[in-house]
Order: sequence, then structure tokens, then C-alpha cells
Amino acid sequence: MPPEILALIDKPLSLAAVLFVGALFGMTIEQIVSKQRREAWKARKKARGEWVERGRRGPRPGFTPRHDPLPTSSRMPDAADQLRTVMGAEFRAKRLLNRGEGRVFAALEPIVRELAPGWHVMAQVSLGEVLDADSTEAFNTINAKRVDFLLVDAEMKPRHAIEYQGQGHHQGTAAARDAVKKEALRRAGIGYAEVFADDTPAELRMAVAKIIGVAGQSGPFGRAAGRAAGVPQG
Repeated sequence: MPPEILALIDKPLSLAAVLFVGALFGMTIEQIVSKQRREAWKARKKARGEWVERGRRGPRPGFTPRHDPLPTSSRMPDAADQLRTVMGAEFRAKRLLNRGEGRVFAALEPIVRELAPGWHVMAQVSLGEVLDADSTEAFNTINAKRVDFLLVDAEMKPRHAIEYQGQGHHQGTAAARDAVKKEALRRAGIGYAEVFADDTPAELRMAVAKIIGVAGQSGPFGRAAGRAAGVPQG
């Protein structure tokens, strides 16, 4: 063992001081790295237009809806910076819906037209476009999240969200993410239901009839309708 270490062992106070300084230095480095990672994450969110600066956190007196004008500099990077970023990248089109989602969308449209004339089906809707919150932290939590399908009434008011759960919908943190969306929608008075990959068109129709509260619909509603939750009657 090096003589310097042996000398410190013979002096407990000196050893403790060295260990304390080392720990403090390590904590400082960790905080710096953590802050740098946080700033890099925020920069990526801003570059995608997913980060909205809305003042201090927490409820505010005189809550102002998100759609009220805000200074451009507080919402996203300068337009010139965005243009330079876009010009330096390659883009390609991709499907809005996968095959399973596309099948459900094609079935939903005529069902909704029949059961709720004047209503529309929207696909891949950002929650930040249909929900507002009284705190910056809460809004940023749901801003970039999407629902697979959103039923809106004739006045384009969101009424019910429908999530398509494919074969792998239980993987990873999917359940936790769905819980966040479901709770935010519930607090806004928007219904929530789930449909599944093996639901038949008849089950899908029954599920829609149940969540929009069509009179005269009774009896078993199929597996998907049985899992609908937190649905206000329309």
C-alpha cells in the first residue's frame, strides 16, 4: 500500500476530510452532468416544438388558456434557427396509422356517422391541442402525448377518446402512459375507451354506442365496451 495512504490511515481526521472532499467533488460533478443532460433534453423538446414555457409552475390566479397569444420566443426557438435545422436534415413521409389502427379507423367512421350524425373521428390527436392545464408542469406532461382516435361533436368539441390496444400493448411502460392520458382526459370531462386487435366490427359498434350513450342500446356490449371507463354520457 502506498505510504501516503498508510499515513492517512494513521490520521483518522485527515482520512475523513479527504473522503469528504472526494464525495463532495463527485456529487458536484454528478449535478453538473445531470444539469447538462436536462438542458440537452429540453433543447430537443424545444426543437420539436414540444416544450412550452408558461411562467412559474403551479396554479396561477386568473388562468389564461393556452391558445391565448404568447411571445414566440417563449414557446419555441427562433424561426430562422428552426429553418436551418430543417434544411440540414432529410425527411421522409411515414404512415399516420399502422395497419391495425387503420382498420379500426375505417370501421369507426361509418359507425360514428350512423350513431352520432355530425360527429367526426380524428386520428393521432395531440393532447396538447385539446387539453389545457393550470400549471406548466402538468401541461408539459401531456403536451406531446397522443390518443389514437378522438370523437368530436359538430362543434369540434372533444367528447371521447378511443385507444387501440394492439397485440403488444402491455409491453414496457405502456400501461403507465395510458394511465396518465386517461386521468388527464377524465379531469377534462372527456370519455375514454379502449378497443383491441381482436375486436369484431359488431363489438366495435357496440362499444361506440355505449360510450356516446345511444338510446335503446342494451345487453352485452362485447369485450372492448366492457373495458370502457370514466365515460360521461353524451
